[in-house]
Amino acid sequence: MEAMKKSFLIALSNTIVVLLLAGSSTVVQACTPYDRAALLEFRSKLNEPYIGVFNTWKGQDCCNGWYGVSCDPNTHRVAGITLRGESEDPIFQRAKRSVLMTGSISPAICKLTSLSTIIIADWKGISGVIPNCITNLLFLRIVDLVGNRLSGVIPANIGRLQRLKVLNFADNQITGMIPTSVTSLTSLSHLDLRNNNITGVIPLDIGRLTMMSRLLLTGNKISGHIPESLTRIYRLADIELAMNRITGSIPASLGKMSVLATLNLDGNLISGEIPGTLMASSISNLNLSGNLITGKIPNTFGVRSYFTVLDLSKNRLQGPIPASITTASFIGHLDVSHNHLCGKIPTGSTFDRLEATSFAYNDCLCGKPLGNCRK
Repeated sequence: MEAMKKSFLIALSNTIVVLLLAGSSTVVQACTPYDRAALLEFRSKLNEPYIGVFNTWKGQDCCNGWYGVSCDPNTHRVAGITLRGESEDPIFQRAKRSVLMTGSISPAICKLTSLSTIIIADWKGISGVIPNCITNLLFLRIVDLVGNRLSGVIPANIGRLQRLKVLNFADNQITGMIPTSVTSLTSLSHLDLRNNNITGVIPLDIGRLTMMSRLLLTGNKISGHIPESLTRIYRLADIELAMNRITGSIPASLGKMSVLATLNLDGNLISGEIPGTLMASSISNLNLSGNLITGKIPNTFGVRSYFTVLDLSKNRLQGPIPASITTASFIGHLDVSHNHLCGKIPTGSTFDRLEATSFAYNDCLCGKPLGNCRK
């Protein structure tokens, strides 16, 4: 009997030791007190009264159940903050439709030295500046602060973030120039600075960003020419530079880019003639409206020409609509209004479905859908 008791006590002791070790392991795997304190300091500068996204930020383990916080499973350091003001998450669907978070982005976020993702997007009420110290977070791959009221400038040393793939500061109130250090972000695939108050020029050596597929700068006060180096980014599919103060002519090499599908240059001060390369390129959405472009519409359309949108309106174009336009594979929307075009509108399936507004306010265009031409 004594031997059985002894064996039982030994087994019980071993079980207790295992449980204690397991409990100790769980504590080790929780987020570090340092990261937890940094998150709470970051949260203290934000106010979100409608949804309660921060109601889950309780307890010691910020890696478990804290809304929008993700951790590296190996190091248990905070690796991501994802807070979106427009989300399909059920927590948002149960809330009021008017979602708004106010406050500012605290520099405390820079204490989270393992961060690879910062998404604080579409809250429309977050103001203040972008903390300069984010350029010390060298593991960052995504920085998305779209849709707030952030002001100030883009941190000058943003180019230190060599792993960065997405940089999105669109729909804010950012001023100043595009930092020249941006061209050091050689892993960047998506640059979106739309709808801010950015001035200055596009960096001349932007062509160094060979991994970039989208360059979105619409709705700023950017001036200067379109850099020729831009056309050497062979992955670039979308270029949106509309509603700026860009001058000079359109580089003909834009039409030689193999995957470029969208080129929006409308609402600038661009002059010169339309390069013929654009009409036989891979571009399917071409908007040159509202510029100072002169000369004729190039007679270079062909079977490669496939346009969902071709908008050349509100320029100073002269001459006829070229006959080769009828050889295009497809033109969904065509607008050549508000120019100085003259002559008979070509006939064919492309033109049968277009309305008179597509050709209005020219010098002497005629034919369907306008009036008959004089003999």
